[in-house]
Amino acid sequence: MAIIVDLDVQLARHSLSVGEFAAAVGITPANIAVLKNGRAKAVRFTTLDAICRTLDCQPGDVLRWVPDSDEDDEDDDRA
Repeated sequence: MAIIVDLDVQLARHSLSVGEFAAAVGITPANIAVLKNGRAKAVRFTTLDAICRTLDCQPGDVLRWVPDSDEDDEDDDRA
């Protein structure tokens, strides 16, 4: 299972730099980079709320789930 963070797409849609976005959300640009690069282990709801408020979007516009390829293989074996 992989959670993909699509912040780049949203930042481009809103013409926001990482620095501007970080300041608006209230976290450091380094933490934005951790989110964007998929290295975050967790996201606080307060941070997610600030992200969605800043981007005027829903959590699903920023986060998406992609199954691992081996899970797909297991599903094929059961059919």
